[in-house]
Amino acid sequence: MEKKNLLKKGIKVISMGLPIFYESLKAQDVETVQVDWKPPARGEKRLLDLLRKLR
Repeated sequence: MEKKNLLKKGIKVISMGLPIFYESLKAQDVETVQVDWKPPARGEKRLLDLLRKLR
């Protein structure tokens, strides 16, 4: 697919962040899915290391 034709088919977005980002896209009729995702151990390295040891 050529770059210039990329947006002609419409944009589809997976939002994994702030709900306001998702809501803004929906308000513009952009096909969007909101995913409730958080980094493992809330991104805390010490907790992440402990979780890895449990595996």
